[in-house]
Amino acid sequence: MAPYKIISNELAYKGHIIDVEKDVIEFEDGHKSVRETVTHNGASALVAVDNEGRLIFVRQYRHAAGKEVLEIPAGTLEKGEDPEACAIRELEEETGYVAGKISFMIKFYSAIGFCTEILYIYLAEELTDGHINFDDDEFIETEKYTLDEAISKIFSGEIIDSKTIASVL
Repeated sequence: MAPYKIISNELAYKGHIIDVEKDVIEFEDGHKSVRETVTHNGASALVAVDNEGRLIFVRQYRHAAGKEVLEIPAGTLEKGEDPEACAIRELEEETGYVAGKISFMIKFYSAIGFCTEILYIYLAEELTDGHINFDDDEFIETEKYTLDEAISKIFSGEIIDSKTIASVL
């Protein structure tokens, strides 16, 4: 049994990518508290390794950070979409590569304290050329680095994206 019960649930915001729910919960001792939760379909991302052993990154503007950020290719799951299918789609859309081999690595919550988003991380290997197909609001540059270079960029603070840090390390 959960140590609390939900007294009320309210949709505080309905967005294109996220919703925000406001719950009033009551703990076993009668204490009440408010919890705000960002609900999100989840996302898939890839550590893509080219045939020379370099990792493929994308550099794109991220509004929340207010700047361009270096990260692994990733994308939001469509409702009901298989995470592996999303990863395969996003790899080609963002980098122009198709993976001959894809392997599940890990999954984790992006921000477990307030968000339902789960990230599914895959390893993409045996890459061949496909077709880039950016979304209308995406302006992406592709960059390649060795694993050592990528780790150096993490510890120097150039790579600041949590999914990229967790996945590369």
